[in-house]
Amino acid sequence: MALAEALKTLCFPVELSRLFHLIAVFCLVSLLVKTVKLVRRRREMIKAMQLFPGPPAHWLFGHVLRFPQDGTDLDKTVTWAKQYPYAYPIWFGPFTVFLNINHPDYVKTLLVTTEPKDDMVYQFITPWIGEGLLVSAGQKWFRHRRLLTPGFHYDVLKPYVRLVADSTKIMLDKWEQLCTKENHTLELYQHVSLMTLDSILKCAFSYHSNCQIESDNSYVHAVYELCFLTNKRFRIFPYHNSLIYYLSPHGFRFRKACNLAHHHTEEVIRQRKETLKNEKELEKINDKRYLDFLDILLCAKDEDEKGLSDEEIRAEVDTFMFEGHDTTASGISWLLYCLAQHPEHQQKCREEIQELMEEHKQIEWELLSKMPYITMCIKESLRLFPPVPGISRRLTKPLTFFDGRKLPEGCLVGVSIYCIHMNSMIWDNPEVFDPLRFSPENSMNRNPHAFIPFSAGPRDFP
Repeated sequence: MALAEALKTLCFPVELSRLFHLIAVFCLVSLLVKTVKLVRRRREMIKAMQLFPGPPAHWLFGHVLRFPQDGTDLDKTVTWAKQYPYAYPIWFGPFTVFLNINHPDYVKTLLVTTEPKDDMVYQFITPWIGEGLLVSAGQKWFRHRRLLTPGFHYDVLKPYVRLVADSTKIMLDKWEQLCTKENHTLELYQHVSLMTLDSILKCAFSYHSNCQIESDNSYVHAVYELCFLTNKRFRIFPYHNSLIYYLSPHGFRFRKACNLAHHHTEEVIRQRKETLKNEKELEKINDKRYLDFLDILLCAKDEDEKGLSDEEIRAEVDTFMFEGHDTTASGISWLLYCLAQHPEHQQKCREEIQELMEEHKQIEWELLSKMPYITMCIKESLRLFPPVPGISRRLTKPLTFFDGRKLPEGCLVGVSIYCIHMNSMIWDNPEVFDPLRFSPENSMNRNPHAFIPFSAGPRDFP
């Protein structure tokens, strides 16, 4: 008996080595299969892009090394757009390629479809915002779009103007104090970003964070952290691998901030649902001077009287937070930059506002349609500096452009909003800030897809 036990002990390392051998073989086979698939995919994409000439690409790095991230990357794409005025491929590494389109006629062909967003780019933000309108597809997207559409009706949006005006006044009061000090310069974007975040919090779920004054709000810090880390992950290619990112310090920070943001949103939703259970409180909400975005989400019902789940509500609120404050802050900051660079246009905007405010104490909804010159300046600023410089789609079926060139199913297509807005085939002197481009007479015969700062078509949500 003792001899048998001893033999078993001796055999154990042999069995263990066999197990390791099998694991190693399995991993090697899996790696080979994946490599074969990637090589096949590369061949398919090279063949698909043959109809679209473009800048030479390195066999391994693609065009990545041509984008040093030194502030000139967008200028590089504009230079290429002049050489290839309709579309050209951009390779990110050896296996991922986008057909970058930069002409309105090509854009129209793509954006009139309901093709889904490119999951390669948006996957990095999905752990935070979930599958809301920004990234969802198919029937889920159609259902959510239908349920949320009432939330963007003019009657719902009108009271938000006063909320935004209140947040703006807080920011302007801060600037007045800061400019009385010895140092008369300040970084506008940080203040504008806090103002837009403050506005979104009020409009989304009536949450008064005082984030423009107080600096210790954990939810606000979490939102900024998530925006920063998402952008960083996109720019660091090893972080595109989920396991590498999960094990990295930045991945740990992302999960921590994500959990904090989710906990905050879930708690606000829970409290509001409890409030809505009380009929008297429900009457108070219905009698409020405005409905916030969360009220609308909680009350939304489809034709089967089914509403959104807590997870779906959280996803839409988080999406609204992410898409609402950062892009808006960028657009406002660039507008202020353009007006500072062109005092003559700034003065005309000031005179237009002063004339309106002679009869009103503050900006109201009805006044927004009475600012034609300011509107032209805003549009021209969005043309030169679109907050979202590009969007992308993944084709689920073949696509044929107006000139007969085709792309097969599975291809990634990028729409370079920045290149379209700087296309000299459409815009005279595109680098010049000229608000009169958007006067009624100058806009009359322009291609409707020549100016798309917020995308266009059925999925007009970047």
